Amino acid sequence: MSPPATAAVARGLALAALLVLSLAGAARQARRPNVVLILTDDQDVCLGGMTPLKKTNALIAQMGITFLNAYVPSALCCPSRASILTGKYPHNHHVVNNTLEGNCSSKLWQKIQEPYTFPALLKSMCGYQTFFAGKYLNEYGAEDAGGVGHVPPGWSFWYALEKNSKYYNYTLSVNGKARRHGENYSVDYLTDVLANMSLDFLEYKSNFEPFFMMISTPAPHSPWTAAPQYTKSFQNVSAPRNSNFNIHGKNKHWLIRQAKTPMTNSSVQFLDDAYRKRWQTLLSVDDLVEKLVKKLEVNGELDNTYVFYTSDNGYHTGQFSLPIDKRQLYEFDIKVPLLVRGPGIKPNQTNKMLVANIDLGPTILDIAGYDLNKTQMDGMSLLPLLRGDKNVTWRSDFLVEYQGEGYNGSDPTCPGLGPGVTHCFPDCVCEDSYNNTYACVRTLSTSWDLQYCEFDDREVFVEVYNLTADPHQINNIAKTIDQEILEKMNYRLMMLQSCSGATCRTPGVFDPGYRFDPRLMFSNHGVRARRFSARSL
Repeated sequence: MSPPATAAVARGLALAALLVLSLAGAARQARRPNVVLILTDDQDVCLGGMTPLKKTNALIAQMGITFLNAYVPSALCCPSRASILTGKYPHNHHVVNNTLEGNCSSKLWQKIQEPYTFPALLKSMCGYQTFFAGKYLNEYGAEDAGGVGHVPPGWSFWYALEKNSKYYNYTLSVNGKARRHGENYSVDYLTDVLANMSLDFLEYKSNFEPFFMMISTPAPHSPWTAAPQYTKSFQNVSAPRNSNFNIHGKNKHWLIRQAKTPMTNSSVQFLDDAYRKRWQTLLSVDDLVEKLVKKLEVNGELDNTYVFYTSDNGYHTGQFSLPIDKRQLYEFDIKVPLLVRGPGIKPNQTNKMLVANIDLGPTILDIAGYDLNKTQMDGMSLLPLLRGDKNVTWRSDFLVEYQGEGYNGSDPTCPGLGPGVTHCFPDCVCEDSYNNTYACVRTLSTSWDLQYCEFDDREVFVEVYNLTADPHQINNIAKTIDQEILEKMNYRLMMLQSCSGATCRTPGVFDPGYRFDPRLMFSNHGVRARRFSARSL
């Protein structure tokens, strides 16, 4: 080839290379944002659950927005996680408890709901590469539901924990293949394993597609096994002694009234120890967040990545003399942390709007540019709130619903209480029962901070709290509040329990657009409570 021809080829190759680099740069500029969702297990916000997370606060909260009124529609792991994945209330995704019979990771869930979760839509419709690591649903990996070989649709990379939270001696599904872990801290401590897997994904993923990561830690769920370097932390910390600690739950549902008050010294010592250990496990989550954010920054991807931090439900330690658990309708169990940083979010903000975990799926799909009208989700996109849009029309209420669990026979710990109870402590204080089945409207408007709840039991028990005057929900005002408000709340509850999609976002009782005709729902005998059952949930 002649020298002029060789020079021409060289110039052509150089121009082609420049064009490729230019297109790659433009693609990076135009690429849709990445999203990271960090989900903890049983982390409260009302009782100081965020206090140990100094790095997380600095790297997410102070660099973005903290939602001060973030809730879950069911204060139990599997129903709440199903709500995150589907953007639906429990009565629409039909996961009612942590068992296969309660639809937790069951064959029916896999067939009806999993194909339409937001990660499935991100991957199939939006072109995202997707990564999951950690606890999925409590019964994931059950042999009767496909074992660990089942990989839900929508995940490019799948590292899921078999069954419930552990820190050592567990099995992971690695893209459908079982991997057993032991009890060697350096290679097996689950929170650190999840951190390392996440860093590996960020190192080796494709750079030509946006990504979504969901990292679901075991902390601070029991058995509260801290990393060795943190087992001596918080030695002088004890559970908060706020005004509803270790008091009798008078005027409450019978399950709360049955708790022994005051608690025994051994119960108080147990819950204080649990509280400390929960904080210790969260220190490893704090390390995970720091590693993840630093890796995103080193990769040059932090400015184009939304990072969400939240929990699947709250927790209690001694409130109304209930030692430890979740499942109850009160703020300490249904309220969760929610922190977000990302493109267009101003630093160090707080937001008081009423948000719920059914909003996470719609938000992330909205970030990805997906048309939310094509979904059947009950939640709302938080993106206008994240961007600080003005004059946003937002909800003033949402639904909380829970179906209680109980043994058909007597709990072996407390045979004297008879059948129907479960999760009992040695001193016969039980945290759940089959008729601990309730539904609530949680309202937060300019004029009211209110919670209205009905139980499906023989009493048709009602609890109502004015949280402006009574933030710790000590005084049930069901018998003293204005009858008209009771009737409106009863009607609103029935509407929300049968809502789907857009009908879950209609005006609340105290909104200007609310319409109420008492003749439709009530007789002369006062409030007609809605009876609900496993079938309706």
